[in-house]
Amino acid sequence: MAAIVHFDVPADDTGRARAFYAALFGWKFESWPGMDFSLITTANLDGTPGIGGGLGKRMDPSQRMMNYFGVASIDAAMAQVKKLGGKVITPKMPVPGRGYLANCVDTEGNFFGLWEENAGAK
Repeated sequence: MAAIVHFDVPADDTGRARAFYAALFGWKFESWPGMDFSLITTANLDGTPGIGGGLGKRMDPSQRMMNYFGVASIDAAMAQVKKLGGKVITPKMPVPGRGYLANCVDTEGNFFGLWEENAGAK
């Protein structure tokens, strides 16, 4: 069963957003080299590691938070999205050293992402 494995938070002012979420939730941030982007480390209420995320510069005024669902095969999941009446709006793209992602929209107009973990992604 697919579950949320990653989330992205777009921000107009990334420093301000990091300060907000660090103070509100205690999130920890690690800068991504050469980009205005940070990886987010979270913890569950019991202290165990939570879902990881990312925070970066908003690329479009309509950009909102995005949840990514882990899938075994991103190619198969994209095909299934289309078969069920959804749309793939950003096709499979590599995240170097991490995996692959694709952005989709469901039949109700909700945006979501697909994520395939693959440490060999180039």
